[in-house]
Amino acid sequence: MTVIRDIFYPCKFDRTMQPAKFFRAAGSEPRPLIVCLHTWSADCNQKSYKQYAALAEAENWHMIFPHFRGPNWQADACGSDLVVSDLEDAVIYAEKTVAVDPARIYLTGGSGGGHGSLLMAGRRPDLWTAVSAWCPISDISRWHRESRERKRAYADHIESACGGDPETSESALEEARKRSPVTWLANAADVLPVDINTGIHDGHTGSVPVGQSIRAYNLLAAPEDRISEADIAFIEENEKIPSHLAAKEGDPAYGTHTILLRKQSRKVRLTIFEGRHDMFPETAFDWLGRQVSGQPADFSAGQPTDLYDTAHLGK
Repeated sequence: MTVIRDIFYPCKFDRTMQPAKFFRAAGSEPRPLIVCLHTWSADCNQKSYKQYAALAEAENWHMIFPHFRGPNWQADACGSDLVVSDLEDAVIYAEKTVAVDPARIYLTGGSGGGHGSLLMAGRRPDLWTAVSAWCPISDISRWHRESRERKRAYADHIESACGGDPETSESALEEARKRSPVTWLANAADVLPVDINTGIHDGHTGSVPVGQSIRAYNLLAAPEDRISEADIAFIEENEKIPSHLAAKEGDPAYGTHTILLRKQSRKVRLTIFEGRHDMFPETAFDWLGRQVSGQPADFSAGQPTDLYDTAHLGK
């Protein structure tokens, strides 16, 4: 049985003790550490921590699943400076508690956890070996507009976290920008391996339009490899990939989910697959496990996986 501990660790920002789930790898030798993030409306009690811990046990990695201030409708959450500090301190806690391989410190999450993953890639690119983000929110103010247009409650969440409507309040817009990965991702360009994934139908049968992933990729990619706004609009509107962007090869790490678009540039890769608002933790672990600090990023196809039923992430 996987032994997962409920722990509290110190956060330097406000001198509080923050909760997390923690799994310790076997043995005394330094082992990889993976930081796994909950989704938008969840906290560290979200049941997905059990799946992450089971995968960590199979790989013999340490795993921490932080609270990072809980649901993202709260001002202290949603990419705040407190969140950044909490996630930095989660790594510090692990390094002080167990033997961590400094060349293999990974970060992953889907949806709101994808937002947190990309934010930390931009805010602290030096902290991670590699980051795997799934169906992420990359631009809070844009997602506010998109959610309002679709009559989704996430627009209200953003207003609550940012202290107002980013459309009408300059201070709320500034908060939205500060909490958005797109503001910071240039810091990670050609520095940190980042893998961004999303399902083609997200934004239709999911809550985060695929353009949120594509624009994050564009900030990390070389100019000649970026995807145009016209192509983004076509993909979002039609739930299809233009022929000139269609993937030519598959990837067994995605199971039965067909790869529809795959672009790799510098140290970033974008994958759009047949799916919705999905995350495949096994696929994330497979890619992350091949990344080692000081070595070239490995963006080759992964190993076949028997994917859990993780479709349609909750927010």
